[in-house]
Amino acid sequence: MEQLGKFILRVEKALESFLFASRWLLAPFYFGLAISLVVLLIKFLAELGHLVMHAFTSTETQVILGVLALVDLSLTASLIVIVIFSGYENFVSKIDHSGHEDWPEWMGTIDFTALKLKLLSSIVAISAIQLLKSFMEVKTLTDREIMWLVVIHVVFVVSSVLLALSDRIAGNGHGAPGAGPEQGGNGGGHGEKPEAKAAAHDEAHAVVTTRPAERQPTIVPTAAGSKKLN
Repeated sequence: MEQLGKFILRVEKALESFLFASRWLLAPFYFGLAISLVVLLIKFLAELGHLVMHAFTSTETQVILGVLALVDLSLTASLIVIVIFSGYENFVSKIDHSGHEDWPEWMGTIDFTALKLKLLSSIVAISAIQLLKSFMEVKTLTDREIMWLVVIHVVFVVSSVLLALSDRIAGNGHGAPGAGPEQGGNGGGHGEKPEAKAAAHDEAHAVVTTRPAERQPTIVPTAAGSKKLN
C-alpha cells in the first residue's frame, strides 16, 4: 500500500507539472498578435498616406472619415497591446521590467477581471467609431442597416455595463463583514485576525507589566523581644 501511494503521488506530481507547463502553449498566440500589430501599422500608414495625398481635394466629410479610420486602427492596436501584455503576465509568465525606465504603470497590474472590462470598453469605443462613420455616410445606407448598427452598439454598451456591475457586486460580496472566516462567532476565536490577536496579547502584557509590586512583609520588634510580622 505504501508503494502504491508513492506511485500515485509521483503520477500526480508529473501530471501537475505537465499541466503547469502547458501554459507556454499560449505564447505563440501572443506572438501572433504581436505580428498582427505590424499588419495594422502597414494599414495605418496606407490610410495616412491616402489622407495626406487627398488633403486638398477631399471634402470635410471624407477627411473626418479618414481620421476616424486612423482612430479606429489606433484603438484596435492598443487593444491588442493590452491583450498581449496582460494575457501573457496573467496566464504564462511574469515579465521582468526592472531594467525598463519607460515601463507603463498599468502593465503587470491588470488582472483577468480588469482585462475583461478593458476589452469591452475598447470594443465599445471601436463600435462607436464605426457607428459614427456610418452616420457620416447615412445617405448610402438603408434604414435596416442603420438599425442593426445601432442595435449592435447598444448590445456592446449594455454588456459592458452589466459586466462592470456584476464584478462590483461580486467584489462587495467578498468584502462584506461576516461573509468570510474572519469573524469569530461560535468558532472559539479561531477566525480572529492576526492583528487582533497581536493587539490583545500586547494589551494583556501591558496589564501584567503595570501591575503594582506586591507588598513585602516588614518585621516590627515587640516589647517582649519577639518579632512580629506586619
